[in-house]
Amino acid sequence: MDNNNSDKPVAIIGGISGGIGLAVAKRLQADGYTIAGFARDAARLDTITETLPEAIVLPADATDPAAVNKVFADLLEKTGGRVDAYVHAIGSILLKSAHTISDDEWSNTMRQNLDSAFYCLRAVVKPMQKAGHGSIVLISSVAARAGLPAHEAIAAAKAGVQGLALSAAASYVSRNVRVNVVAPGLTETPMAKPLLSSEQGRKISEAMHPLGRVGQSDEIAAMIRLLVSTEGEWITGQVFSIDGGLSTIHQRPKI
Repeated sequence: MDNNNSDKPVAIIGGISGGIGLAVAKRLQADGYTIAGFARDAARLDTITETLPEAIVLPADATDPAAVNKVFADLLEKTGGRVDAYVHAIGSILLKSAHTISDDEWSNTMRQNLDSAFYCLRAVVKPMQKAGHGSIVLISSVAARAGLPAHEAIAAAKAGVQGLALSAAASYVSRNVRVNVVAPGLTETPMAKPLLSSEQGRKISEAMHPLGRVGQSDEIAAMIRLLVSTEGEWITGQVFSIDGGLSTIHQRPKI
């Protein structure tokens, strides 16, 4: 069933129930987009329909390629086959040094971050190629751009996301499908809550960033909005750091 006004652009957001995913959804809806999305936790999707009652949301596990193919097919059926933007706001955090990371932890980090990005990009780029336009934004991490201790697994996974995006940008540029990456520093989201819940943890996290604080979801969403908008139509194959200077400004932490 086609629930979309054909004049309205459509944005699909993977991980729409997360902090960054929801912030992106709110910004793009305010810009006139029809919002569709999915997340693994069906219960959390109920809060999305309360906040964004017009959004089309479905449960799906992005680490399962069959589930990814199905959710994109189902969402596209509801949007009349249209998708102008896809934002992959799915991932995890694992802070452990290599010698303490188990095989399962390594595998799960790769599945949740790199595998999920590949499965979703593969699914969404097909209708975008057919339409002859589209914008895809994947989310990496400052850990892929700066050497941070105890970030080996997540740094490797997110570096893979960046490589995936750059190659895909080259593969699909002739079809006017743009692929970019946003690489945040630590951002105030539910996923980061364990790192920020104690006074000491917050103080250390803030001191790591040269600007002296952690990021906000809406600050990341602002860059993503630019990349999927008509104002970003000459941007592809880029990685944008939004990290309070952490990846480029080197200073001794002040705690």
